[in-house]
Amino acid sequence: LSFPWQKREISNFDYLMYLNTLAGRSYNDYMQYPVFPWVLADYHSEILNLTNPHTFRDLSKPMGAQTVERKRKFIQRFNEVEKNLSAQCHYCTHYSSAIIVASYLVRMEPFTQTFCSLQGGSFDVADRMFHSVKSTWESASRDNMSDVRELIPEFFYLPEFLTNANHFEFGCMQDGTVLGDVQLPPWADGDPHKFIHLHREALESDYVSAHLHHWIDLIFGHKQHGSAAVEAVNTYHPYFYGDKTDLNNIKDPLIKSTILGFISNFGQIPKQV
Repeated sequence: LSFPWQKREISNFDYLMYLNTLAGRSYNDYMQYPVFPWVLADYHSEILNLTNPHTFRDLSKPMGAQTVERKRKFIQRFNEVEKNLSAQCHYCTHYSSAIIVASYLVRMEPFTQTFCSLQGGSFDVADRMFHSVKSTWESASRDNMSDVRELIPEFFYLPEFLTNANHFEFGCMQDGTVLGDVQLPPWADGDPHKFIHLHREALESDYVSAHLHHWIDLIFGHKQHGSAAVEAVNTYHPYFYGDKTDLNNIKDPLIKSTILGFISNFGQIPKQV
């Protein structure tokens, strides 16, 4: 039995959108926004080589396990069950949430206002805002133990979200740089359209087509929870698994509102498909 996606009759982008829709993800809900993978690991070369496997992110591993050292730390966290955690898990933050979506799209309305409202009425400190594709990748894949974010579909078709066309005043970073357009990798030549074109080409490349099913298993499939998720270093706080938390059976309104607040602030695992 062979499916249209396996026969390359539909694009990787279309297949991921189909899976997101099937799993209940929607553009209409920031808390369950469509989630797409980081596909590249090269944000420093002058020319992007899509025939080199080292150009790509390891799609068989979640963002928390992209480096050996980072993976070791998250496994250690899982085994120790830190005292401030109420449950055993690898990650206390999520790969997709309302604030992640709004931060990526903050240069466009209505996301600018959404971001500000989620931040309590103002922009975040400039250094913490989305300002560079390379530094965001380094944070999510290597440097920041609180950051395991993935991407959103716009990274593969919408150059406008990378420019500050509305001239919002986001402030200055610590090194004095005024925060404006998103800093792009050298291979994009400072051109958002070229970045989107090459990024989409990477998504549809032979390498990604051959490995994308591993990432789908992590996000939408059998490695999403249970023993397979533990083995894949892919477990999240129990509150993120919305369909596993029966709110109707929770009588205490304080606990119920805490869980709902947790989900709305930090994200939700897609329905398993």
